Amino acid sequence: MTPGTYAGPRRFSHWEFTAEALVSAKKAVTVSVCLPARDEATTIGCIVATIREELAGKIRLVDEILVVDDRSTDATTSVAAAAGATVVPVAVPPGSVPGKGAAMATALAESRGDLVVFLDADIQSFSSHFVVGLLGPLLCDRSIGFVKATYRRPLSGVAREGGRVTELAAKPLLALLQPDLACFGQPLAGEIAARRPVLDGLTLPSDYGIDVAALIDVARRIGLDHMAEVDLGERRHRNRPLSELAPQARSVLRAILARSGVNIALPGTEDTTRLDAGYRAIQVDDRDGVPVTDGRKLG
Repeated sequence: MTPGTYAGPRRFSHWEFTAEALVSAKKAVTVSVCLPARDEATTIGCIVATIREELAGKIRLVDEILVVDDRSTDATTSVAAAAGATVVPVAVPPGSVPGKGAAMATALAESRGDLVVFLDADIQSFSSHFVVGLLGPLLCDRSIGFVKATYRRPLSGVAREGGRVTELAAKPLLALLQPDLACFGQPLAGEIAARRPVLDGLTLPSDYGIDVAALIDVARRIGLDHMAEVDLGERRHRNRPLSELAPQARSVLRAILARSGVNIALPGTEDTTRLDAGYRAIQVDDRDGVPVTDGRKLG
């Protein structure tokens, strides 16, 4: 894709959809909501309980709630299970490392829904409109295959000051190397929804680079005109110190550079190499009989 040759993602707001209307549109389609989680005992219970009570009870919009535990040392697993989720441990293939990408790959392999919704597990004041908003475009328009969230992110009570890795690392580099994706307001958003064939078969990093890597790879697979962005309002979560954000930023930069064909010098040498040789990737579950989606097969 080159600038000027694409229509861009379609844009929605969460208030355009209601759970009741989506149930009518859902018909026989099944929905899995998946939450990668590591040490999120303080928030995971409320998220799971809200989805179960409001979207998986009488309404039956959601068919499966799956929490993938990424080596938590707190009560994440017991809290999630008590709230009604199926909990599975992260699966790490030999030679790879655990991380958010590995947890998402595990979720794809373990879940069974035709539509897969991913949510971060650290959202505070969670509302079921997150799930409804993400599912809306997929259930109301068969030509859409992938939905990314956008939202406002406060930092310590200050509006629009959150998302430091997004604003200082991801967005500037995407604007330089992947300008067709600069239109996404939150390229690192962990809140996404997709038709399973859109994600099946992708090779994605096992670390925090997963969110932007998936965005780039899906755009190449189905095209921006088969993608959507949904405004979910304001998103509050646990803000991390810079010491924890630095590794995340490195993973994000690495994923963007690798997918942009950038050559860099290896530390301590004068040689250059493709950066994608520097991280482990996980092959997402590829089920027999599920065709690869190329955009033309979505309608």
